[in-house]
Amino acid sequence: MKLAPSILSCDFARLGEELQAIESADWAHVDVMDGMFVPNISFGLPILAAARRVSSLYMDVHLMIEQPERYLKAFADAGADGLTVQVESTRHIHRAVQQVKELGKRAGVTLNPGTPLDMIKPVLGDVDLVLVMSVNPGFGGQKFIPDSLERIRTVRRWLDELGSGADLQVDGGVTAENARAVVEAGANVLVAGSAVYGPDGAGAGLQRLREALQ
Repeated sequence: MKLAPSILSCDFARLGEELQAIESADWAHVDVMDGMFVPNISFGLPILAAARRVSSLYMDVHLMIEQPERYLKAFADAGADGLTVQVESTRHIHRAVQQVKELGKRAGVTLNPGTPLDMIKPVLGDVDLVLVMSVNPGFGGQKFIPDSLERIRTVRRWLDELGSGADLQVDGGVTAENARAVVEAGANVLVAGSAVYGPDGAGAGLQRLREALQ
């Protein structure tokens, strides 16, 4: 099991401190939004580069942007360890996945909750990570879509049938209350934003998730 706090929910005025508070996590999840693919703008290359300078955590970058091929090298150079691309954002998903691999980074693929899962099948054998979105991407703090559990089970079955060692990640509305169900459905990487960066601090949020999974 890997826990990947989403820094989208952190206090950016205290980015260094907020990253230090999650150093006991496995990854830092970095949500990049362009205001076109999703109806929100988050942050981009400078924030990733700053995070890389102050943290040794694995930087797991989710690109919610149009034509991600334009920026794959820039994000790799800024400090990404893994780059996840939306199938809906590019006409050439195979090419995007191969570009990430050629940059020496782990390649991930994802899709929106309303997109048929079959859209990721052509690249399942090529990727290092599959991300199942359990909310509609664009904003933090949303509630988990219950039907996502069946989508997680389906992707887990497909990966097992392929003999793939790819990580199965879930992002959206993950809390201490539903984390165990998400893992039992087949996920091994949990992204959590507001459930980690709560009023009592990221350390307490991480501890709650760990306790829920024990």
